[in-house]
Amino acid sequence: QVQLVESGGGLVQAGGSLRLSCAASERTFSNYVMGWFRQAPGKEREFVAAIAPIPRGSATTYYADSVKGRFTISRDNIKNTVYLQMNSLAPEDTATYSCARKGTLGARGIASPNEYDTWGQGTQVTVSS
Repeated sequence: QVQLVESGGGLVQAGGSLRLSCAASERTFSNYVMGWFRQAPGKEREFVAAIAPIPRGSATTYYADSVKGRFTISRDNIKNTVYLQMNSLAPEDTATYSCARKGTLGARGIASPNEYDTWGQGTQVTVSS
């Protein structure tokens, strides 16, 4: 059973940056779409970004409209790690961020948590105004 471990969360002022990491325990990581989701208190889990496997060259990426242009998802298949670079952070970005492995092939349903079969424990991101 693959395990996902996030790190890199913390407290940052509005306008600041953070980089989250998600390390996978298995080499099969490279075959899967990987995603980041977030959940704020009292709200539903929300899609943030996802990245497809890299057959050759760069991987296709997907973003929620709310983070497009500010967040960048990337992956390193040698290190079995996916990253989320977050710039221009705002208080509304405050949430617990979790990475997940998409259990189904392709990009269909990429923004739906139900399509992901393995989750990390989450890392807290707090943005102060």
